Amino acid sequence: MADVKFTDSDFEAEVLKSEMPVVVDFWADWCAPCRIVSPIIEELAKDYEGKVKVGKLNVDENPQVSQNYNVMSIPSIIIFKGGQPVKTLIGAQAKENFKRAIDEVLAS
Repeated sequence: MADVKFTDSDFEAEVLKSEMPVVVDFWADWCAPCRIVSPIIEELAKDYEGKVKVGKLNVDENPQVSQNYNVMSIPSIIIFKGGQPVKTLIGAQAKENFKRAIDEVLAS
């Protein structure tokens, strides 16, 4: 589940119409902080398997979705629930910060 990749073409079906909350990691190959966050995102995918869908969206390969959600800095982690963005975390952060945000979304 950790290597789910979202694209401009499948974003609506995979994220916006998802029955469960979705964590989207907006990233790029050249982004050093993105490489720091990547293993944390993979751990979160395992930790929340069956409760939250977790995946990545390469901003260079998928500019439309990135533009739609005004992603100006990466990594940007946006949590979607019911087709709407409900939490955004920008930059490399501790796993606990991501867990807290996900837990808040699950509890709401």
